[in-house]
This record gives sequence, C-alpha cells and structure tokens, in this order.
Amino acid sequence: MNRRQLSPDPPSAAGTSATGDLPNPGNPGAAGSGGSGGGFWAIFAPIWAIWVILLFVVTMLILFPFFLAFSYFRRDPQKTTAFASMARIWMGVFLPLAGTPLTVRGREKFAPGQTYIVLCNHNALLDVPISYPGIPGGNKTIAKIEMARIPLFGMIYRTGSVLVDRRDEASRRESFVKMKEALDIGLHMCIYPEGTRNKTGDPLKSFHDGAFRLALNTGKPILPAVIFNTRKVMPAGKTLYYRPSRLYMHFLDPITPQADDTVETLKQRIYKLMWDRYAAGPRG
Repeated sequence: MNRRQLSPDPPSAAGTSATGDLPNPGNPGAAGSGGSGGGFWAIFAPIWAIWVILLFVVTMLILFPFFLAFSYFRRDPQKTTAFASMARIWMGVFLPLAGTPLTVRGREKFAPGQTYIVLCNHNALLDVPISYPGIPGGNKTIAKIEMARIPLFGMIYRTGSVLVDRRDEASRRESFVKMKEALDIGLHMCIYPEGTRNKTGDPLKSFHDGAFRLALNTGKPILPAVIFNTRKVMPAGKTLYYRPSRLYMHFLDPITPQADDTVETLKQRIYKLMWDRYAAGPRG
C-alpha cells in the first residue's frame, strides 16, 4: 500500500485481516513496541505502572461507598446512569494523576433523547476507562465475563457492562438480547468491533459482525469513536508498563442504517471512516 493512501480496502468479512503499511498514531515503532524510547522508559514506565495501579485501587475504594449508596441497588436505567456520572468524576481524577489526561472531541454529535451504538477501536486495556466516561449519558459496554469475578471491582464492572463469555454460544446470544434491552431503556451501547486488542501494525483489525447486526436489528444509529495513544501508554506485550501521554477520544458523525444496508455494507463504510480518522492522527 502507498503510504499516502489513507484508507484500506475494507475487509470483506469478519476474520479477514486488515492490510496496509500505514504508520500507527501513538505507535511509531512496530506493533507492541509502543515507542518505548530506549532505556529511560524501560526503567521509568514499570515504576510508574506501580503508582498507577495503587492510584486506581485507592480511588476505587474511595468511590465504592458512593457507588453502593447511589447506584448499585437501583434499577436500570437509573443504576447505570448514576454510575456513569460517578465514573466521569473518578476518571476525571484518576487519568490526570496517572499522567494520561483525556481530551474528548465531538460530544455534540450525540442528539438529546437518541441512543446510539458507539463503536470504538481497541488497542489497550485503558480503552474502557476512557470510553465509558467519555460517552455522554448512561451507557453499557460489551465486556468479557472474567473480570467480573474480581472482588469489589467486579460489582462496578458488572454495572457498566453487558457481560459475555466469548467461548459460550448461549452467552453470546444472550448478550445480544441484553444489548437490545439496554438500547430500549435509553442507554447507549459501546462495542469494540475488533473484538480483542489490536496488536498489529495497522490502524484497525478486521471487524466482527455483531455491532452491525445490532444496528440493523434495532434501527439505532452507529456513532463511531476513535481513541488515540492508549497503545503508546500500554503497549501490547508489556505486562508492567505505563507511559504518561495525553489521550484523545474523537466522536465521528453518526451513521443511520439505510433500508438497503447489509451487515457487510454497513461494516465496510464504518471501517473506512474509522481507519481514515485514526490514520489522520489525534490532531488531524
């Protein structure tokens, strides 16, 4: 692919790898390198990661009584909406103290009273603590069930999530029904269509079909969002590593499914939009 070309030929089906040799914003080196910057970051980033873990735990414990008092025992959508408000305060404290302040652009794309299927790219575990409070209003994220078993944190995690066991076909079917229910009661639904973290050198991996089937089934508009620099902060392949950097989340224009749309046409259209926006970089 010519490096001046901003968009790929979108994958024709889930499971087909994205191709191309575009440089990845927030990842100037090869996939997994995270732009480690030599010896300084090799020493400092693991030390900083310990501080970030302690900071996360302490701020979570401070939040927890308020979460129990004002969110956990309520019914949805009030339960999730209340927690989303708390999460914005939580991450508004945590992210700057972790050295990763967040800039969000495009919140005006959300029309009052409209619920959206929000699609985000996925480069690091940090994407969820960014996307959840970054989305205005109450919202749930499709999330793997394993982390819901962590004491205390699991209670918070469950509140903001539609859980799925990816190895269980029945669980995947049930999660689709629960996502529709979340949209029906006025909550946005956040989905990472790549499925798992992108560890390639491309801006995006291929997309799975679920988010687009959900949009066609419900008629809800898709609102693409692009997250920048989380791969730089938490590169793939590094277990204890956290490099301070400003983070960005950009919301794009919503896409309403048309009568002649199929899963494939909708997927390809949104894939191209997100690829182009990611390739342009956070200041593009």
